[in-house]
Amino acid sequence: MGLALHCIANVGSREMAEAFAADVPRILVAGDTMDSVKQSAALCLLRLYRTSPDLVPMGDWTSRVVHLLNDQHLGVVTAATSLITTLAQKNPEEFKTSVSLAVSRLSRIVTSASTDLQDYTYYFVPAPWLSVKLLRLLQCYPPPEDPAVRGRLTECLETILNKAQEPPKSKKVQHSNAKNAVLFEAISLIIHHDSEPNLLVRACNQLGQFLQHRETNLRYLALESMCTLASSEFSHEAVKTHIETVINALKTERDVSVRQRAVDLLYAMCDRSNAQQIVAEMLSYLETADYSIREEIVLKVAILAEKYAVDYTWYVDTILNLIRIAGDYVSEEVWYRVIQIVINRDDVQGYAAKTVFEALQAPACHENLVKVGGYILGEFGNLIAGDPRSSPLIQFDLLHSKFHLCGAPTRALLLSTYIKFVNLFPEVKTTIQDVLRSDSQLRNADVELQQRAVEYLRLSTVASTDILATVLEEMPPFPERESSILAKLKKKKGPSTVMDLEEAKRERGSDVNGGPEPAPAGASAASTPSPSADLLGLGAAPPVPAGPPPSSGGLLVDVFSDSPSAVAPLAPGSEDNFARFVCKNNGVLFENQLLQIGLKSEFRQNLGRMFIFYGNKTSTQFLHFTPTLICSDDLQASLSLQTKPVDPTVDGGAQVQQAVNIECVSDFAEAPVLNIQFRYGGTFQNVSVKLPITLNKFFQPTEMASQDFFQRWKQLSSPQQEVQSIFRAKHPMDTEITKAKIIGFGSALLEEVDPNPANFVGAGIIHTKTTQIGCLLRLEPNLQAQMYRLTLRTSKESVSQRLCELLSEQF
Repeated sequence: MGLALHCIANVGSREMAEAFAADVPRILVAGDTMDSVKQSAALCLLRLYRTSPDLVPMGDWTSRVVHLLNDQHLGVVTAATSLITTLAQKNPEEFKTSVSLAVSRLSRIVTSASTDLQDYTYYFVPAPWLSVKLLRLLQCYPPPEDPAVRGRLTECLETILNKAQEPPKSKKVQHSNAKNAVLFEAISLIIHHDSEPNLLVRACNQLGQFLQHRETNLRYLALESMCTLASSEFSHEAVKTHIETVINALKTERDVSVRQRAVDLLYAMCDRSNAQQIVAEMLSYLETADYSIREEIVLKVAILAEKYAVDYTWYVDTILNLIRIAGDYVSEEVWYRVIQIVINRDDVQGYAAKTVFEALQAPACHENLVKVGGYILGEFGNLIAGDPRSSPLIQFDLLHSKFHLCGAPTRALLLSTYIKFVNLFPEVKTTIQDVLRSDSQLRNADVELQQRAVEYLRLSTVASTDILATVLEEMPPFPERESSILAKLKKKKGPSTVMDLEEAKRERGSDVNGGPEPAPAGASAASTPSPSADLLGLGAAPPVPAGPPPSSGGLLVDVFSDSPSAVAPLAPGSEDNFARFVCKNNGVLFENQLLQIGLKSEFRQNLGRMFIFYGNKTSTQFLHFTPTLICSDDLQASLSLQTKPVDPTVDGGAQVQQAVNIECVSDFAEAPVLNIQFRYGGTFQNVSVKLPITLNKFFQPTEMASQDFFQRWKQLSSPQQEVQSIFRAKHPMDTEITKAKIIGFGSALLEEVDPNPANFVGAGIIHTKTTQIGCLLRLEPNLQAQMYRLTLRTSKESVSQRLCELLSEQF
């Protein structure tokens, strides 16, 4: 029988599946089947399922095959785990009972001594292959809901992390390979669950030790895993502590793939506190970087420079330096972007004109620099024309000296700059007309250049000063929306999944800048917002038609305007997941056997944008897929939400994305409910979860000196302005995690302000459309009693109350 099963598996054709797919499961779960035959049957069925999944029927055997995880023979368990993992990826509901059995088996393995499992111990590591397979199986499911199972799994993962710190029991490479294989798979599971701050920080510290390991593969894997950890709110700060080691790897690594992972990690760990250091190091590396990764580095530098620019003169300097170092790899999106930002920001226009003028004086300039210089001087050259060193004629001569070295598109742009000069500087009009009148322009073989020369010459000759000024007026601000550079990087990295929120990485409201998208050159000023408006691109999408007035039930937006079925009650665990998002913006909000909902959001002052990712975990289409946001009447008055519609059909294994634009009108205490209705395999599905849009998302952190803090604290001393809560700690009282949560909550963490160094104090401003509310907080931990006292003082009682409720639930 074993030989027959081997033969079926080795041939593995569709014909074999048609003939034997119904028989092999019966052999596998039969009580009298020998262990060796069970192993063969499990692997044979796995091969047939991979070849022809539609021919392997799910039946009664599925519930029985799960119990093979408890089999005494570890060979049977190993083969069964491989089979169940593959089956669970496509049919999670059928095999969800495997989670508790897998945790139980994993617990027995990791707590056993190397002598307990002699036949399956590999160089002093008990059953490493089985451990890895069990950990992979657990990654098919969300964290266990049963507290006992979840606690046992946490103990297993802690034990694996502890064993990694123990001295090696053998100096042979096989021992370290087996040990590290289990460790990295355990870290992958910790990252997948993203629910245990203590484990995430410990995993980060363990990976940090591998960054300087002599083994190249370990350094590569450590960098790759830390990239994912950097996107978790809990471990981001821990990842940042390794910045010097990662920078050193970028400079000294011989393997280009490891250097590329180092670039990815620097990008992932970047925030406003270290952006200038990371951008400087990436620019330095770019000069010697391998050609294969230069374009990606250029895109990442451009994105980081824009996203975390506090001073936009630094941004201009960075992009011009980028063009100087790697001009051939600077795509159009990058130089378009710097022009858009300069046009939208009055405070940087003069500096940008002066800087590009100086950069163009270099003997050899990249053509992209000429494009940027031509555009910016054509718009803002008048801001530096008062200096004799950059007079109008000198500006024109400098640009025209580059003209013959450039391609046709750049020459066309320079001709447009020249006609702009005619309007800005009448004194150079004759000189420019002579250039336009020359045979090399009027009779140019390039039709575009010839047409521009003829039209611009005629315009400068015939039009009056007023008409010329109207036609050639300064470009209006560009409309604000998602950066095209970020879109290009996403396209280069390939399509994302719901779990792959790498680009979201910690895009907190206080840590990001909005950015404009290219607009047609003829865009009118009347249709564009002011440079300071719409920082998050909320004006990019028109609001969904409101339809009939909402009923007292509070239906805010029904994406497809069909009358919905009754809204389901909140899904189990919805409140817990909601609480986890109070101090974080990105991650998985909800997951069951069919659907996964991921979030990525950013907030700035009273505006926000949230991307909701709906992932179909099955192989069957979702039909009539309808997400709806539901708000009470009170919440509608305080929170303005606009959504974009989503495709009503979600293919198996695919995801769809929905954008929600948010405006905080006034303070609020409730949260909107997201209701999703769809049909799966003919069955109607109805899921409701709370959407984590909370008042603290509109926090703007405020740095304060000790004297200022306590002065303001005393000013907010009336009973209506203070709310205090004393509560027992629900999680381990870890200082670093507490700091990360307070920062994630949105306030600034003020160091060395409180006389008691064990206390935590913070300050910030809640921004709404109607008002700004100053907030001070003080958290006093009592380690002996395992208690906290939280005090909130704001100028509005309802705000103090709501912030205290939200923050006290985090500890």
